[in-house]
Amino acid sequence: MNMMPVFFTAAGIAAAGTAACYIGARTLFNRVIPRQDGVRVDTSEMADADKWESYLAGIRAVREKFQTRPSEHVTIKSRDGLTLHGDLFLAQKPAVRTAILFHGYTSCGINDCSNMAEYFMERGYNTLIVDQRSHGKSEGQYIGFGILDRYDCVNWIKYITERLGEDSKIVLYGVSMGGATVLMASGFDDFPKQVKAIVADCAFTSPYDVFVHILKRDYHLPPHPIMDINDKMCRDTAGYGFQDYSTLDAVKKAPCPYLFIHGKEDLFVPTEMSIHNHAVCTGEKKLLLVDNAGHAASLYENRELYYKTVNEFLDKYGM
Repeated sequence: MNMMPVFFTAAGIAAAGTAACYIGARTLFNRVIPRQDGVRVDTSEMADADKWESYLAGIRAVREKFQTRPSEHVTIKSRDGLTLHGDLFLAQKPAVRTAILFHGYTSCGINDCSNMAEYFMERGYNTLIVDQRSHGKSEGQYIGFGILDRYDCVNWIKYITERLGEDSKIVLYGVSMGGATVLMASGFDDFPKQVKAIVADCAFTSPYDVFVHILKRDYHLPPHPIMDINDKMCRDTAGYGFQDYSTLDAVKKAPCPYLFIHGKEDLFVPTEMSIHNHAVCTGEKKLLLVDNAGHAASLYENRELYYKTVNEFLDKYGM
């Protein structure tokens, strides 16, 4: 029996499969890692369309109120030389408390964080809203998904302590990718002692975990070999790998109290990721799961519960 045709057919199938995996990995990389200017919102990942429309009126009203407050545009340099931008809103009376707020993927600080920034201003905080690398006004060609941004977060903390004083008391707040950023930043051994509390809303545990979830949910594909190829692309191009760090690694160190928040109907970042973060956290912690809330929608689905929980958390720790 001549085995050559069978061999070449099998080889051809294997080659075609490899090529398809590479194309899939490249497509995924091009869609998520390079800078994506412009906010992309999929309401199906946040709440049903009718709910989201009802949220928008309240979001816009608070945002418009907040943006009438006087502010100063500020910048810092990242460790790799990027100029990062933020807007600093000083409290009406001199204050040692400052909130630093971090937005989600493909968004910007004012868009995602103005409602919570207004909340912190009403509590008498100085408030800094930042644009993460490769977002908004900040420089950068590749999105860091928290792994690179954690270094930027520490630099913003240092900026506040140098600008407003070593006696500053700082709260970090982040939503989605911003939540992952603030959690990952807390894992540094020399994490600044001025940070007294962290609030992370719908944070993913790592970019690897969330990409695997999306591959399964949207494409019914296993992680290997696409994620292996994609990880190498990211490391070669953007300078990091998807499993270089995780929020789970960070919260085990627990340098301060954490409040984890997640919507129970989140279709983008599984609710279990915040549950897992809370479970492995070794320090003071609280978990809020919000009924009927999709991705990044917990605040808008139930403002009363959200603010009440954050109030109690900050009050408990003297913030």
